Amino acid sequence: MVGRVTMEKHFAENKKPRLPKTKRPIRRDVFVGDTNAKSFAIAVDAKGKLRWKSNKIEGDHIIELVTGQVSDAYLQYLQEKRISYIVGGKKQIDFNATLKKLSQFFPIKTIMLEGGGNINGSLLNEGLIDELSLLIVPVADGTTQSPTTFDVSNQLRKKHASPLHLLQVQKLENDVLWLRYRMSSKKFQKATQSKLL
Repeated sequence: MVGRVTMEKHFAENKKPRLPKTKRPIRRDVFVGDTNAKSFAIAVDAKGKLRWKSNKIEGDHIIELVTGQVSDAYLQYLQEKRISYIVGGKKQIDFNATLKKLSQFFPIKTIMLEGGGNINGSLLNEGLIDELSLLIVPVADGTTQSPTTFDVSNQLRKKHASPLHLLQVQKLENDVLWLRYRMSSKKFQKATQSKLL
């Protein structure tokens, strides 16, 4: 699962999609574009801006998480491309409800979250991350305003800090350290049957 900026930079086409002219009502809940898919690439694209060449990324079926802000024309565009989507909130993604739908409508048990600070922060703030995997690269950079791993939006009510419990430390090539932590919150496992890494 990654955000729109990452998808646009690495996988989607870097231009606006050509939207069909639609006059018919479009499903504004869940659309499954490939009932046989076994692996998935999940894009958090709240306003529906991504343009795709196909409904797969390196063999993984694309699922878009969007909000009620998207137009019927964009949803029809996704349907015509056979790209799955979940409308997961009015103006912001309700990750609690959306992750339940992901496990309900798709054979998803584990999600690897590779988002930017905002997506990571939103899921952390809701207690929906159960394991944190960090790679520490031995490079010192004093750049100001660098991206953070977790960034909780000012629009959300900030919850308490999440304690971490160290599971593993491993030294990799080039003096890189791989740290694995278990999050103390079990809310996610109670709320859904999926697991976020």
